[in-house]
Amino acid sequence: MSRELLLLSIPNLKGKEIEYVTNALKSGWVSTAGPYVADFESKLSEYVNCKGAVSCQNGTSGLHTALLVCGISKDCEVIVPTLTFIAAVNPVKYVGAEPVFMDCDDSLTMDVAKLKAFLENECTFIDGKLINKATKKHVKAILAVHVFGNMADMEGIMELSQKYNLKVIEDATEALGTYYTDGKFKGKYAGTIGDAGVYSFNGNKIITTGGGGMIVSNNENLLKRAKHLTTQAKCDELYFIHDEIGYNYRMTNIQAAMGLAQLEQIEHFIETKRENYEFYKKEIMKIPRLKILEFRDNIRPNYWFYSLYIDENYPLNRDELIGYLASKKIQTRPIWGLISEQKPYKANQSYRIEKAFKYLEHVVNIPCSSNLQKEDAEYVVECLKQAGV
Repeated sequence: MSRELLLLSIPNLKGKEIEYVTNALKSGWVSTAGPYVADFESKLSEYVNCKGAVSCQNGTSGLHTALLVCGISKDCEVIVPTLTFIAAVNPVKYVGAEPVFMDCDDSLTMDVAKLKAFLENECTFIDGKLINKATKKHVKAILAVHVFGNMADMEGIMELSQKYNLKVIEDATEALGTYYTDGKFKGKYAGTIGDAGVYSFNGNKIITTGGGGMIVSNNENLLKRAKHLTTQAKCDELYFIHDEIGYNYRMTNIQAAMGLAQLEQIEHFIETKRENYEFYKKEIMKIPRLKILEFRDNIRPNYWFYSLYIDENYPLNRDELIGYLASKKIQTRPIWGLISEQKPYKANQSYRIEKAFKYLEHVVNIPCSSNLQKEDAEYVVECLKQAGV
């Protein structure tokens, strides 16, 4: 019998999604008004233990809004990672600012040692402003991305942000549920440490609403302004009076209904993903010149993606292994093309990009859905064994 394609990451819809969405449909509240929106915002902020949350259309709109409410605008610069999905960086351009690209460390997140060196050696701090010596622009923020469910070094990032008066925006679109288990931020969730954090509910995320996103913060004024901007900057509901340029970035009641059902299952999803991660890690360790990259040892990750590292002496290179697994009906994918190498960003400043090139060439993500069956994971491991022979 022909085997079905084993997809990389698909939704797990086994909770009350149909019940809640049906209730939303029966109520007639199917658009951006309705009780599920406020309920989802409340329950998510409660889950990550922050003061509030503002729902939005997707992670990209959330990042755009977060930059706006943090005062990032024209003639500013934002430190961003080169190893990330391009949607983390594009919103910097939306607000008229420019990105400065930073390398990754072995966690695949921003290299804080290089970040520190850049701020100390390539910038000057004058009258509370950090000025880039090369561009003469005001470096105003750090956009930290928690890649594949790992946690960026937020202790180091926050220390530097305080020293140099920088805003910190967390792209936690891949890291809902990840939190510190030790250190200064013990118990703090990804997305809740900086000035603002953003989650995504795209179809491949740990929980999904089909689309959708969420902005979180412990700053109530920031949250209030985010809600204002994402709902067309309307200051009079009856007479439709608007006091600035706003955006139609609202989440629908149907999406929120689905998100609420998904959120109820998130810890179960994470536990299942942890079990599959541990299985992969143990079994792939037995295959010469392959390994699964580990997460930071002071966090509880959400285990969103599993990163297979291919040693340079392995018989197949990255693309050959992707092709081989595709022939076995296993979907995999490489890390995104580095953003500093993309056409729209080649003219932007990059700082000592080294490890990102290495991981780009040697990492492949393997199937990791929260409903991945044991026999499917065993099949992936067996195919990897055969590929190396």
